[in-house]
Amino acid sequence: MTHPESIQALLTADDAGDRISGINQLRKIDPAVAFQMIQPAINDANVRVRYAAVSQLASLGLQDRHHALHLLRDRLLNDPELDVQAAAADSLGALKLTEAYDDLEKLYHSTSEWLIHVSIVAALSEMGEPRAFELLCTALSSENELVRTVAIGALGEFGDHRAIPLLIPYANSDDWQVRYRVVQALSRLDSPDVRATLEHLSHDPMESVAQEAKAYLNSGS
Repeated sequence: MTHPESIQALLTADDAGDRISGINQLRKIDPAVAFQMIQPAINDANVRVRYAAVSQLASLGLQDRHHALHLLRDRLLNDPELDVQAAAADSLGALKLTEAYDDLEKLYHSTSEWLIHVSIVAALSEMGEPRAFELLCTALSSENELVRTVAIGALGEFGDHRAIPLLIPYANSDDWQVRYRVVQALSRLDSPDVRATLEHLSHDPMESVAQEAKAYLNSGS
């Protein structure tokens, strides 16, 4: 049995690896206790420790969503490391903390870092915040291919039919992974244009794309 006392000893150890081990072991104890114990690590001097702690708030933050919002917002806006900022966006999305939408939108527009953009778009997809539609449209025109691809998936998750004419042109992408993501996104929407596009993609030269489109068409959706 893992005891909080032994984990606390790891969390306060001099070695960063030990502190990370302590963070990982918090999964084995009462989440309410773990949530209290993890908080100092969120501001640890070591970036790997902060990353591990912020990432684990995606689940432990359920113990106190309001306080988790405060902790994650601080790391999102103030951490000097991109990885930690991205992890904060991921955790905000996992916790569906829509209260952070304005912060996510502001950060998206104030940075050119693709990693941050990807994490924010993915977080907004999980949140389902209606105000995010315009930002996802902006992401769809990003110069970074990964950002565009994640935005395609996010627009599908939203289920907003305004996305249909924005998504359909990507059915002709040279990248089969983009076409595959378009199939998944359009399968969450429905219109004559969607069905026509999926009919076209059901004959895609990449078998995985064609099979995904056929699966939707055969589902009777």
